[in-house]
Amino acid sequence: MRLLSHTIGIFTNPDKEWEAIRRDKHSFAQVFLSHVPILALIPTISGYIGVTQVGFRIGDNVQKLTAGSALSLSILTYIAILIGVYLFGEFINWMAKTYNVEGDEPTRHYEGTALAVFVTTPIFLVGFIGLYPNLWVNAAVTMLAACYSIYLIYEGIPILMNLDKDRAFLYATSVVTVGLVLLVTVRIGTVILWSMGIGPVYQNT
Repeated sequence: MRLLSHTIGIFTNPDKEWEAIRRDKHSFAQVFLSHVPILALIPTISGYIGVTQVGFRIGDNVQKLTAGSALSLSILTYIAILIGVYLFGEFINWMAKTYNVEGDEPTRHYEGTALAVFVTTPIFLVGFIGLYPNLWVNAAVTMLAACYSIYLIYEGIPILMNLDKDRAFLYATSVVTVGLVLLVTVRIGTVILWSMGIGPVYQNT
């Protein structure tokens, strides 16, 4: 599989692109490794630059993180992204049996991982907004990307998994629920890490 293949098409013509993804029939490792490690660099590097060079407002002050603190948090974020997308794909694959998705195990595994990879692509790509670490701007842009990701889930499952509309809708709803649970889990994990002292260290101003 070519690096970042289907990344543009999932925006310009998602129906056609989901059909092409279904025809690819690569392994789950190929679709994961050819996309996620690269795309995950966008939010982590952008965030690093944003919090160390631009800064963010806390009250009336603009704060920046030290290079060491920002680097530690960026590495943790990068690892969390890789694990999160992998687990997302594994949950999708696990639920495939419940909804009687056709195909052998390697095929279902590929399709589940491909779905996880490509529906999270919009969120990765808007990670550039981290260069300007404003809470409300980042939240608004990320929310728009998340909405498009949810659209891709509902649009992609009946094509990628070759399911009828009723089963596809139920399956897609379950996938969205799992995605939200994983997101909440990551947030809780962040709070735990901060409580252990692995939190932001601000530059002296």
